[in-house]
Amino acid sequence: MYVQLRVLRIMPLMLALLFIAGCESANHSALENHSALEQATEFWPSTEAVKKAKKYFRQGHYGLAEKHYRIAVEKTPRNAEAWMGLAASYDHLRRFDLADKAYHSLRKLVGNRATVLNNIGYSYILRSDLDKAKRTLLEAYNKDPGNAHILNNIEILNESLIQNGKAVVVVKKS
Repeated sequence: MYVQLRVLRIMPLMLALLFIAGCESANHSALENHSALEQATEFWPSTEAVKKAKKYFRQGHYGLAEKHYRIAVEKTPRNAEAWMGLAASYDHLRRFDLADKAYHSLRKLVGNRATVLNNIGYSYILRSDLDKAKRTLLEAYNKDPGNAHILNNIEILNESLIQNGKAVVVVKKS
């Protein structure tokens, strides 16, 4: 009983750490480094909205980030960076139904890239759907085994798996 109470007391802290650590979209560097996602966005009508959204996301103002990412995808529906940010914002707002729709739109644009799968896997961790998180993060890892964001999310997943008495994911770190 005492152990259960202790775990319940530290759960809010663990959830806060998951929000901060897991989502690759917080800095968007992974999106910007993939050639298929690199597009001449400086001339898109959504450029200013994305800049504002990134600022709000970094500050932890996910509602404002969501608003500006939504404006960006409405102005420029083919802006993969805006879709990724919108989905991540929805994850942080725990609007997983809307996150799924944004991830679906993103996948239609760029396919199952490692960065996309990583964020989807992290979304499943937030939902406590560890089986889907495991499958999705392993798929991301197989596409990009050296990606630090993916490896970090696998570590977060393993901590959750251990807490739930399940087998951990073993990967080779490069």
